Amino acid sequence: MRTTLAILATTTALALPASAETLAVVGSWSGLPLHKQYENPYWSTTLPEASGGDLTVELTTHDQMGLGTGDVYNLLGQGVYDVGMTVADYAVADAPELEGLDVPLLALTADEARAMVDAARPMVDDIYANRFNSKVLAIAPYPPQVVFCNAPIAGLADLKGLKIRASGRMTGLLLEALGAEAVAVSFSEVPGALQKGVVDCAVTGAGSGYSAGWWEVSTHLMPLPLGGWDPVVTAMNLDKWNSLSAETQTLIADTIKTDFEDPAWDSAQNALANDVACLTGTGDCASGDARSMTLVEASDEDFATAREILETEVLPDWATRAGGDWATRWNDTIGKTVGVTIN
Repeated sequence: MRTTLAILATTTALALPASAETLAVVGSWSGLPLHKQYENPYWSTTLPEASGGDLTVELTTHDQMGLGTGDVYNLLGQGVYDVGMTVADYAVADAPELEGLDVPLLALTADEARAMVDAARPMVDDIYANRFNSKVLAIAPYPPQVVFCNAPIAGLADLKGLKIRASGRMTGLLLEALGAEAVAVSFSEVPGALQKGVVDCAVTGAGSGYSAGWWEVSTHLMPLPLGGWDPVVTAMNLDKWNSLSAETQTLIADTIKTDFEDPAWDSAQNALANDVACLTGTGDCASGDARSMTLVEASDEDFATAREILETEVLPDWATRAGGDWATRWNDTIGKTVGVTIN
């Protein structure tokens, strides 16, 4: 066995160009569409081929490695691996200013969400450089974070008194202002928590919930984006980035935009409609078998109530915690894009 492995290693080394650079890449949730459809093909095939063999990639994901989601960017900054990607909200304990990237209810379409992300990009670049010693390469969306309930609900008012798994701190504050109890439960633990009554509802992307089988343990779906769009930030260790040639940096920056980031955004809006159809059986489901969750449409009054809480309570709370000039920077970028000002 040792002889065979030695021969394979020698053969592989001889097959690679003398200047080949190997990147250790840690992707986001392995079972979700973003990784399967976009991350994996880009890092495994697209980038190595575009480099003409000058770049090779060793790809895994944080859940396959057993990493805590809050550790992904800290370990990246320390150089444990070269590239890391996960939901930005997972890192807000270390960077509260990062919460401003994903604000609930401000974007109802993929185009609006991308406009917010594009406006926030200079802020996010600074946060990752200063907090995580990293260079931001791409920001891609999960679908809107909607509400799955294992309890009968007819509108937003019915969330009052329920225990709900939030997808981020801002979402938790919004839910508590609505009279619900925000509960911290990891994504992988949600099905069991819903089944056992630890939580009554949970917030995640419609596609993520469909893929993870949440329809088996919940009955009602409210497709109001109470959890925002959960942007996934792809970043490279800054020391590694600076060690690459200008040509390699340009290659990565160009291809990750055209072959990963842009396609992920382009599919986001249609993905939501498909995912809702798959979960509720109210339309054509291209992803598999349609399920029969009850679709709960939020009213204009529901939306107005939630939006008022967001602007008068949630955003000012974030501005206080973030401190510094982050509220001003947010107002001048994202705020101008969505027509909201933090006073």
